[in-house]
Amino acid sequence: MKTLAKEQGDLFRTYIWGEKGICDNLKKLKNEDYGKDLVLALFQFYVNPIPYELQNLKDIESYRKKEKSIGIPIIVNNENFFRKSEEERYDFLKQTILQKLDLLAAVVKRRKLDTKIKLLKSDLQKVLN
Repeated sequence: MKTLAKEQGDLFRTYIWGEKGICDNLKKLKNEDYGKDLVLALFQFYVNPIPYELQNLKDIESYRKKEKSIGIPIIVNNENFFRKSEEERYDFLKQTILQKLDLLAAVVKRRKLDTKIKLLKSDLQKVLN
């Protein structure tokens, strides 16, 4: 079991930080282009979380004013990632990140943050394709 978890963790990391990982594309976006209230949207990937973790994860975390950041949990498991083809895995990451931006938009609106969320989403779509 431990070996499988390590293998899945290693495999998942290649989709984020590997040669064709999405990290380099995401780095093209600069927070200064989207306003001054949000510096970091932190995508937090939970690979095969245990049931206790699942119960306690929020769809999106609270805005951290001091850090000007917000945590955005993304659950990765066999059903949505590991049993899929390579193309489907990249599609899952792209679609999930874009969907989470809708939750971020709600926080931006509710907290009245100076963040151009439509521009961010548009630019994000461009860099992920």
